[in-house]
Amino acid sequence: MKVQSPVAAETLDPSARAFGKPRPTEDRLQQAMQFIDLFYSEHRDRGEATDRLRQVAREMESTGTYWHTAAELEFAAQVAWRNSSRCIGRLYWRSLRVRDRRHISSAVGLAGESAAHLREATNGGRIRPLITVFAPDAPDRSGPRIISPQLVSYAGHEKSSELKGVIGDPANVALTCLARKLGWPGPAMPGPFDVLPLIIAGAGAEPSWHELPPDAVLEIQLHHPAYPWFAELGLRWYAVPVISNMVLEAGGISYPAAPFNGWYMCTEIGSRDLGDVGRYNQLPRVASMMEIDISDEKTLWKDRAITELNQAVLYSFGLAGVRIADHHTESARFLKHLELEQAHGRSCPADWSWIVPPTAASSTPVFHRYYTDFDQRPNFYRRISETCILRLEPEREPISGT
Repeated sequence: MKVQSPVAAETLDPSARAFGKPRPTEDRLQQAMQFIDLFYSEHRDRGEATDRLRQVAREMESTGTYWHTAAELEFAAQVAWRNSSRCIGRLYWRSLRVRDRRHISSAVGLAGESAAHLREATNGGRIRPLITVFAPDAPDRSGPRIISPQLVSYAGHEKSSELKGVIGDPANVALTCLARKLGWPGPAMPGPFDVLPLIIAGAGAEPSWHELPPDAVLEIQLHHPAYPWFAELGLRWYAVPVISNMVLEAGGISYPAAPFNGWYMCTEIGSRDLGDVGRYNQLPRVASMMEIDISDEKTLWKDRAITELNQAVLYSFGLAGVRIADHHTESARFLKHLELEQAHGRSCPADWSWIVPPTAASSTPVFHRYYTDFDQRPNFYRRISETCILRLEPEREPISGT
């Protein structure tokens, strides 16, 4: 497969602007002013915004950009989470901790700090919501970026043309091909759960691959509380979902490398990652082991298998002492978040198709109402054209806990 260089121009969804090319100064200045006003309106103890607005305006006039204070950066990241319309876990947006690494722009530096992020976020199983913010875009150059959609992901090894099919995660076939093209040797014997290296492009540099240290990746072997045979399936998953290919946009400043995480919701793993036909497609295996007739849809074998698969995920994470949420609890918490936002006089954007869980949808309270989706900054945005260049489809799973 021919993979073009990801250094080519890219756009953000939904802003669809040219990546690496700053907006007109007037537009960026307006966004900066709006952000500073928002910051001070939600931090009344800091007084008036007048002096800071003048300072930012002078800085942008002389350099074309400005530097967020540590407090502004933390606020930007937290509010970006608050504004993420596809996230069901926003009740905890104030708990997001920020690792300020804006002085780092090299691929080696990003790789080392990404591993450190994983260790700190894992926290012995007590998963912490965390974001690491690397160097921003500048008027004259693009910042660094992590091409891997998540810090941890499993390889998708294409079988020979005679055998066909994929060993591992079909969603990551293109990323695996790119890693090999860049020099990653891969395992001698490909397996279904081989951790991929990170693919990173430092500022102004071509992408390169970087192996994650084993101690940075916590994986959970899946068992079932009632079916001893479940362990024989050999399923596992990693503990922390760190989204790493989105741009943090705040006050006219773009941070193209800002990996962030919350904790998993069981349906992300059980229903989507392991259950989807286009992913690990484990429902037929589970149903067969349960001795359910899979030749007739009327047996509801998919419904029964997907429930047990999610039960196994919840049980195994709990057994390992790793934080995880179920979709019923998280749905109720999201409605609590809506109430709190309304009490603060804020509108809360939400995308119904992402907020409603993929399993037992109508039995959750988020199913039975409508939402309004709109773009509100600060926010996180996907890079559309880089996704197309690398032939990588954006992940469909929602970002629970984030």
